[in-house]
Amino acid sequence: MNYGKKLLLKGVPVIFNKKGAEISIGDGCTIKSSFLSNLVGLYSRTIIVTRRPGAYIRIGNNVGISGATIYARKGIAIGDNTAIGGNVKILDNDFHPIEFEERNMLLNDENGGNSDMVPAKEISIGRNCFIGCNSIILKGTVLGDGCVVGAGAVVAGKFKDNSVIVGNPAKVIKTLN
Repeated sequence: MNYGKKLLLKGVPVIFNKKGAEISIGDGCTIKSSFLSNLVGLYSRTIIVTRRPGAYIRIGNNVGISGATIYARKGIAIGDNTAIGGNVKILDNDFHPIEFEERNMLLNDENGGNSDMVPAKEISIGRNCFIGCNSIILKGTVLGDGCVVGAGAVVAGKFKDNSVIVGNPAKVIKTLN
């Protein structure tokens, strides 16, 4: 794990980096993990996890994170100056197969959580984005620079720069200048 200068931790995050995986955190980042560190009300500490060898989480400079979960089986990139609101989930995988037969196979798989049976796809979040509290960013999502994700949105897909994205399923309601 690599982290830059002036990393500010408010509370103690949970960080797990699988052997052979990469977590990097840029300069000037703030990670909030204590209940009162963000008055929106954090449900848990920030959790940053790489789950497989070769997975990566790359967090740019001046990124703020509040009680979020960032969980990578493949890869998650977060651009500079992005704000990740309270209780956000950024998940590049489904945690289990959709079909029950494959779920049952996974339960008996000797590799357990390292199985290739879990669908995963990289996530890219641009620079200068804002992700509102309680949002979920799902596998394969691409957010261009300057995107704003409304509170509670469930986001999947590709979104152009400066999109304002809200709802479940999330959709663009306007583009910022």
